[in-house]
Amino acid sequence: MRSYTPIDKLLINLDQAIRTVLGKPLGTERPGPADDLPEPALSPEETTESARLMRVNHSGEVCAQALYQGQALTARLNEVRTHMERAAAEENDHLIWCETRIRELGGTKSLLNPAWYAGSFAIGALAGIAGDKWSLGFLAETEHQVVAHLDRHLRRLPEQDSKSRAILAQMKEDEGRHATTALQAGGAALPWPIRQAMKLASRVMTETAYRI
Repeated sequence: MRSYTPIDKLLINLDQAIRTVLGKPLGTERPGPADDLPEPALSPEETTESARLMRVNHSGEVCAQALYQGQALTARLNEVRTHMERAAAEENDHLIWCETRIRELGGTKSLLNPAWYAGSFAIGALAGIAGDKWSLGFLAETEHQVVAHLDRHLRRLPEQDSKSRAILAQMKEDEGRHATTALQAGGAALPWPIRQAMKLASRVMTETAYRI
């Protein structure tokens, strides 16, 4: 396995940040779950609502990508680092799918994505510094909360918006698998105050990204 210097790691993470926020993320090249579905007939109000919800989900994936990169940077065990990097690649698929859907709906990405990325990267790095079992536990709790969030958005999306629904359904499946894998790898359950703080931070991001 190649050994990276601190400068190498800095440049790799800078490249990843630029790709996530401004460029084209590197995914797994899976076909999009909505690629073969026809564009549904939506009213202007429904189109606006779908675009806003998909913008929130795109920002959530920006945060997830930053969390994974921060955790991978500070992970102690190579197998934990590899797990983070593999999960991050799937999160990039989600980024690509969400951005494509936002564009189809005539919406825009959140202007605050750079801030979401920076804050989430710092949180991920701190989780990694706390130790691999806590980092994996943080990952699992994050994904559990994302699954609950996606359930709420699936209920809010216009019923006929099959394309957005297909994307969120596949994202939900992936996130649930990431949580299970993290726990099986040794993730520890987080204390209640930390779980509540995570929910509060997620709510702030969700409500802000819906509007900006």
